[in-house]
Amino acid sequence: MSSKNSETLSQTTGFKKEIGVFGGISIIGGIMIGSGIFYLGSYVLERTDMSMGLALLCWIIGGLVSILGGLCFAELGACDSRAGGMVVYMNRAYHPSVGYSFGFTSWVISGSGSIAALAIALPTALNNFFDMSEMTVKIVAIILIIALTAYNCFGIKLGTILQNVSMIAKCIPIAIILLAGLFLGKQTPDLSLVPEGTDPTFGGMIGMIAFATVATLWAYEGWTNLNPVAEEMKNPGRDLPRALIFGIGIITIIYALFNFAIYRVLPADEVVSSIESGDIYLGTKVAGELFGGAGGGLILATQLIAIFGSLNGMIIAFPRYYYDMAAEKHFFKNHAKLNKFGVPQVALISQAVISCILVLLRSLDELTSLVVFAGMLYNVLVIAAVVVYRKKFPDLERPYKAWGYPVTVVIAIILFFALMMNTLVEDPKTAITGLIVPLLGIVLWKIFDIKLKKEENSTK
Repeated sequence: MSSKNSETLSQTTGFKKEIGVFGGISIIGGIMIGSGIFYLGSYVLERTDMSMGLALLCWIIGGLVSILGGLCFAELGACDSRAGGMVVYMNRAYHPSVGYSFGFTSWVISGSGSIAALAIALPTALNNFFDMSEMTVKIVAIILIIALTAYNCFGIKLGTILQNVSMIAKCIPIAIILLAGLFLGKQTPDLSLVPEGTDPTFGGMIGMIAFATVATLWAYEGWTNLNPVAEEMKNPGRDLPRALIFGIGIITIIYALFNFAIYRVLPADEVVSSIESGDIYLGTKVAGELFGGAGGGLILATQLIAIFGSLNGMIIAFPRYYYDMAAEKHFFKNHAKLNKFGVPQVALISQAVISCILVLLRSLDELTSLVVFAGMLYNVLVIAAVVVYRKKFPDLERPYKAWGYPVTVVIAIILFFALMMNTLVEDPKTAITGLIVPLLGIVLWKIFDIKLKKEENSTK
């Protein structure tokens, strides 16, 4: 390869190794930091009986829980950096049909559905300024999906450049609101850890903290989406763990400080009355208090950039799952082909087609509910795969090992399992629906496996 060409090809597949630490942070940060930063704090406060001190503690605990999960994903991605991430780990740790069922679920529901939901959310955020019909919103959403898919067909380098720019552009207005709130806010919030007017038991406090922490974990969702592109990182053994741990750590600090800034600006009684009246966008109220009419524009710009960055990050990450399924010869063969720019173009296109169909068939609320439970069980299985990998592959080179193993891994399994069970209890209908598609995925894997064995026998 010419020295003038900085692109390094994977020795095994032809993926171009273009992503560094900052690119990795931009991918997960771009997906994680969304419009939820402006309203999820209301749910955390509700679940802590409006205790600001307890709510801040839960935001920090939520970040630490996510870091525990990130430690596990970092070890797996560093020692097994093939494209496909979670599909690869579950295939090797358990059975090929397990990872396959996750990839199939992503293709049909969770991945494509998340893309469809974000694509609808972006023009919906503009409805206060432009009166758009439901069909117009859907048309704009489809155009967004097609345009970003086409853009990302020209290589991972262009995709990560756009992700880096959107990440920086999103963080600037958030930083302005955060710093203005911290330094210009005149409130002195009560940060005691006991809700005012209550005297909960120790068990009651633990339950309250756990319930509120679950709410924060929705804001931290997205950190699992760096591993699918590990093979496209310049040095995955070094850069992937750094991007995961630094990225989640930085976002934890941002979330905690942003919510503290809200408490510095809004009086406690106003916070309570707003939430009780259904006005949960506390971050938006803070921007209005600090910047007047310009605050609305600042919030809108932040939301649009945040949604755009999340959408682009997902379009980049998810097709690598489908590539690995096809590379294992249990999916459509053309999904395992890379174009001249080193990306799985057919996988990108098929994902876009399904996403556009879901845009036409579903509303934003229906799509959001549809994808909630679909990936939770798999997060637990991947974290547990760290233990399985240690047992099954003791001689595997591990450039990075999960800190505090096995204690931290066991804690992560318990906490993420609790999140999954909470969703099952709160919304059993959606949870059960979310389990049907993975079962169909296992059936499809078996069909491909039977076909593959027949082809192999016919060539003997």
